[in-house]
Amino acid sequence: MDQALARCRAGELPAEAVPEAAVAALPAAATSLRRVINATGVVVHTNLGRAPLSTAAVTAVAVAAGATDVELDLATGRRGPRGAGALGALRAAVPDAGDVHVVNNGAAALALATLVLAAGRTVVLARGEMVEIGDGFRIPELLESVGATLREVGTTNRVRLADYAGALDDTVAFVLKVHPSNFVVEGFTAAVPVAELATLPVPVVADIGSGLLAPHPRLPGEPDAASTLRAGADLVTASGDKLLGGPQCGLLLGRADLVQSLRRHAFARALRVDKLTLAALEATLTGPPPPVAAALAADPAALQARAEAIAARLRPDVAAEAVR
Repeated sequence: MDQALARCRAGELPAEAVPEAAVAALPAAATSLRRVINATGVVVHTNLGRAPLSTAAVTAVAVAAGATDVELDLATGRRGPRGAGALGALRAAVPDAGDVHVVNNGAAALALATLVLAAGRTVVLARGEMVEIGDGFRIPELLESVGATLREVGTTNRVRLADYAGALDDTVAFVLKVHPSNFVVEGFTAAVPVAELATLPVPVVADIGSGLLAPHPRLPGEPDAASTLRAGADLVTASGDKLLGGPQCGLLLGRADLVQSLRRHAFARALRVDKLTLAALEATLTGPPPPVAAALAADPAALQARAEAIAARLRPDVAAEAVR
């Protein structure tokens, strides 16, 4: 409106045209975010918002945007457990978990687990798994920020079960296994799988990162929650907005007593997810396959045909061709 009035006062716009000009200058939506096309070939692209939500999840968010029964038992009219539907769907998706909890992102899940289980105590971690998770945030600094002391074992490229065993004492709260999803160390390497770490006399916490809940045929090297729990992990942390294909959130799955202690800790309140996230997560778990799952299942021939069709539509204005 101010710009339209200024143009009118400058004689550039007649007075009767001011309302129309003001309306035309309004943004298409009340957000500065712009829709973009992910043509990178990267299924889960951090800079483009990671996992796009499914139609079912978008519908669920619209429902949750109004007044909902997020903390109300409609049968009794009394306060009900928050996000019961989403948590129930997550339990059903990973029956190997004794219990589950959801926080606002993957880093928060690991931080909460460390704060509750290891504040003032020691966490044992392989030197080659002390990773940076993006934008300068590093696993060691995250764990130390909530009061844990880190004890590194092994070398950058090799670690053995004996290294972990030799690092244990009365101060150790748990052994942490971190999936280094952003890089690969090849050659003269050795790592200890969760199944072997589970033989140690302390809990094992595994950060699998991606949120893959069950094995996927196209991702044979990617750890999943179900297999990690069956291998003996006491607690698994992961993100919901990566391979799960849902909204940004942090998943905690594992022993019922551990998860319950995390849920009831005072700091859990600061990491609580909102009703929109709960709705989108439940719909992702119970609805049709989300876009990430569809992309992973895509047939190369179908992708080629789609690329050729897009290139043909672009060619009148842009030099474009489809290549493998």
